[in-house]
Amino acid sequence: MEIEKLLPIGSIVKLKDAEKRLMIFGIKQSGTKDEESIETDYIGVLYPEGNMGNEYQYLFNHEHIEEIIFHGFEDNERDMFIEKVSKAFADKNKA
Repeated sequence: MEIEKLLPIGSIVKLKDAEKRLMIFGIKQSGTKDEESIETDYIGVLYPEGNMGNEYQYLFNHEHIEEIIFHGFEDNERDMFIEKVSKAFADKNKA
């Protein structure tokens, strides 16, 4: 997914086949799944509970979202951040 189209921090989503909603608290995250390194679009925590520890943090991609419940806050500061992240990923992919 294009970085510019990622949902902002604070967005609340429901994933396909999920019972609980998640609040996004990070984008373009790296982690491990089944002892393998992965990179995902988002990391989220249960809503409304929030952060309850690493075991309740979920890595997922935009394609896993079934419904956007709430679209998080966007402003010029976020726009500048997204520009920097986009450039960093473009430079990384060139190498």
